[in-house]
Amino acid sequence: MAALNIDKNKFEQLINGDKPVLVDFWAPWCGYCRRIGPAFDKIADQYSDVLEAVKINIDDEEALSDAQGIDIIPALILYKNGKAVASVVNPSSKAAIDSFIAENI
Repeated sequence: MAALNIDKNKFEQLINGDKPVLVDFWAPWCGYCRRIGPAFDKIADQYSDVLEAVKINIDDEEALSDAQGIDIIPALILYKNGKAVASVVNPSSKAAIDSFIAENI
């Protein structure tokens, strides 16, 4: 199952929930975003018991991405208890995302 694209309302709801949330800020015109997308979808399935993995299209949610300080994509940000606690920009592979999660969950 692919990671869901969400909007600002769903974002606010998720980050204030019980589970950590890993957000992939991306855009359809970003070649690297499209390359890493399938790996992120696998992450969403693999870690569904411990975190929510979702995507936010920065073109559709420009105000939200600006508010989160996104200036390079893809950017993965991990939220816990409503706050950003860790981030990684341009992860090189699924293994790099796995390591990021292991270090920060």
